[in-house]
Amino acid sequence: MQRTASAIWKGSLKDGLGAVSSASGILSSTKYSFKTRFEDAPGTNPEELIAAAHAACFSMALSAQLGEAKLTPESISTTATLTMEKLDTGWTITAVHLDVVGKVPGATPEAFNTATQNAKAGCPVSKVLNAKITMDAKLG
Repeated sequence: MQRTASAIWKGSLKDGLGAVSSASGILSSTKYSFKTRFEDAPGTNPEELIAAAHAACFSMALSAQLGEAKLTPESISTTATLTMEKLDTGWTITAVHLDVVGKVPGATPEAFNTATQNAKAGCPVSKVLNAKITMDAKLG
């Protein structure tokens, strides 16, 4: 299985403008810039997209782990907060924190905790990130 996305950048780093697209069309020439990445201008940036991918991937991985425990989630709400810091080696994604709330009928706190830890370790996006990944998870 392969997934494809592309980006085009035009101009200098601070004054240029980029556009990111995905093969599915969900992202279609979605604009990004220095200001959307390093300042507070509205718009997307690569780190926001990574956080979104991590939240989505983790939620699905948790659903799979709960299923293996014969539990069906009513809902899983995941927020991924990505931290990027300027280190001596340059800008680096140093951490991702997952805030998770699961509504899982019949789940004990122990079963939910086991499933969340397994999902965090097994999520393909977690595996690709070279960053500290922390998590707060609770049954809702």
